[in-house]
Amino acid sequence: MFLLLWAVKFGKEDYSKYDKVSKKAEAENFVIPFSDTPADNKNVYENAYIKMIYNAKEYVFINTPYLILDNEIKTALVTAARSGVDVRIIVPHIPDKKYVFILTKAFYTELVKEGIKIYEYMPGFIHAKSIVSDGKYAIVGTSNMDFRSFYLHFECGAIIYSEQIADEMTKDYLETVLISKLITENMTKTGLISKLIQAIMRIFAPML
Repeated sequence: MFLLLWAVKFGKEDYSKYDKVSKKAEAENFVIPFSDTPADNKNVYENAYIKMIYNAKEYVFINTPYLILDNEIKTALVTAARSGVDVRIIVPHIPDKKYVFILTKAFYTELVKEGIKIYEYMPGFIHAKSIVSDGKYAIVGTSNMDFRSFYLHFECGAIIYSEQIADEMTKDYLETVLISKLITENMTKTGLISKLIQAIMRIFAPML
């Protein structure tokens, strides 16, 4: 992945000597690194998230600094929640970019109404970007849950198949929930001006 990005700047070389993959007959725990680029239409990172969300049977716990969703991933989240999956998302309570935080809040109402639990991390700005599911699977990497990360940025991550690591991530997530504020449906109600601002912001969401 590093060499692919290197080639963007310095040109292509013969990288075959670096392409050595260790093969084992069996493995209970393994990690699959992956990268995503705006130079193609594959949307690897978003598709990995969507796949994990749709395959969840018990829970999906997500950390993201920004929550600006397109229809595909929003549909996956809602479908999982309607299927009885415990879907939780932690976002910052203290934003680094106020206009992005306004847009993040614009998604609260429809998600909370569908039974998705949204928490705001109270101590400060949370920059974690991760998803863990069913005590078995996880993704950790550089991508936020927003348009820029999924469509415009070079991103990289790792799909983790490990009950031990997934269990540790789940415990850490539940500890983080304890110092976060659960957003209720009543909290999502806003005045006419706020709704208008959020509606305008959503028009420009793909550029934020």
